[in-house]
Amino acid sequence: MKRVLALLVFASFVFVPVAMAQAPAPTEPLSASLKALYDGVKRNIVETADLLSEDLYGFKPTPEVMSAGEMLGHVVNSAYSTCARVKGEKNPNDGNDFQKSPTKAVITKAAADVFAYCDAVYGGMTDKVALEPIQMPTAAAPPAAGQKPAPAPPIKARLLVSMISHTNEHYGNLVTYMRLKGMVPPSTARSQKQMKR
Repeated sequence: MKRVLALLVFASFVFVPVAMAQAPAPTEPLSASLKALYDGVKRNIVETADLLSEDLYGFKPTPEVMSAGEMLGHVVNSAYSTCARVKGEKNPNDGNDFQKSPTKAVITKAAADVFAYCDAVYGGMTDKVALEPIQMPTAAAPPAAGQKPAPAPPIKARLLVSMISHTNEHYGNLVTYMRLKGMVPPSTARSQKQMKR
């Protein structure tokens, strides 16, 4: 028994450090995490846009809510706006409103285009850049006497997290739409496929 215990203790000193050395920590943990989360939600939206038939683009569970196509268009508009702000450039989608033209052909192309645009943002991000403040278009005037100073501009990571969160919220809405139509959402289909392996 003592011999087995001694071997286990010895093994823990030899093999655990070796195993830990084989899995180095990422050098850019914040930006790597943002990219992984973005890739997941991007995949869900692109696959949903492809999966829905043209007639489902007009589907609304109740009259008060956005149709599936309008929701996808809203996600595209928002992603363009956020990624342009993080890049510090004019929104290349300025003047277009994909929420108002929610056909399958328009939305699937727009989703591919916006994610290609945002890929450069998330893919080229570093932790240092993620912690930089967003450049505001104009300098704010100093506060008048007795007024509180304006809040500091948000850091880039905050906007990137907000975009991921916002897109996930709407993917959740779209999951409900798909379930109401008897469809299996893309994320669930992938999970089921992996469980069968």
